[in-house]
Amino acid sequence: MAEITNFRGDTQPVEQTSSIDRAVQQLIVRVGDRVRKARERKGIPRRVLSERSGVSPRYLAQLESGAGNISIGLLERVAIALDHRIEWFVGEEDPWTSDSVKMANLFQTSDRETQQAVMSLLNPTGPGLQKAHRICLLGLRGAGKSTLGKLAGTRLDMPFLELNREIEDHSGMPVSEVMALYGQDGYRKLESQALQRVVATHDSVILAVAGGIVAEPMTYNALLSNFHTVWVKASPEEHMTRVQAQGDDRPMAGNPEAMQQLRDLLTSREPIYDRAETTLDTTGRTQDQSLHDLTGLIDAEGFLS
Repeated sequence: MAEITNFRGDTQPVEQTSSIDRAVQQLIVRVGDRVRKARERKGIPRRVLSERSGVSPRYLAQLESGAGNISIGLLERVAIALDHRIEWFVGEEDPWTSDSVKMANLFQTSDRETQQAVMSLLNPTGPGLQKAHRICLLGLRGAGKSTLGKLAGTRLDMPFLELNREIEDHSGMPVSEVMALYGQDGYRKLESQALQRVVATHDSVILAVAGGIVAEPMTYNALLSNFHTVWVKASPEEHMTRVQAQGDDRPMAGNPEAMQQLRDLLTSREPIYDRAETTLDTTGRTQDQSLHDLTGLIDAEGFLS
């Protein structure tokens, strides 16, 4: 039987090697097809995905056509940019046709009453008891989560926490250093652990979380299950203006397409953020008006009842 030497120096039958090559090629085609579908489902142009992930448009085109042998590191970048776990792209089961994904998509696109009914069936302890008096403000940076959360905490006599501060206190370093040292995956693990600690130690709290927490489905589901959630939103222009007012010009520095990228990000995340129990739009509202709106929502929704 004919044999060849593989990259480790071992010999293998030609027939076995051909089978392995076919399996590898099938994986490459499968990953490319799923990346393309994920991008199209979110309405993200390839150019925008390239800018978010740091993977060149040419490489992405090769990947989506099944001709690009992408590295694990680059695939992780693409997965993060698409708000998906890397396992979705490499598993044998098609995530777009599996029953679990279909159920998740139906849940996300259903109205709040349906979602609450489903949660009641799946969670026999009842969402009210599980969520206690925990309130979480989520959304992109610049919407006013931290400012409003702190003010609402004072007005309602409740502790206010920022999840990133919890991460920093526990790790002993700024979030920027956490990202540099542990990478995106390491940060997401610390984020999940910090959320678990808040749930374990606080039955009454107002929490503000980073906008990207929705990129990790398990952490986001834990957040939705253990907190009354408020999506704090604003127009793209106000998001950008408020970030710059905080002294941070990085989003616009040398990037003429920053505003369009922000609009694309808001559009792609809108269905995910909309899983929150209620929404607070701070566009065109003063700080006092938004605070009044927030406390009114908390009372109307019965979050502290």
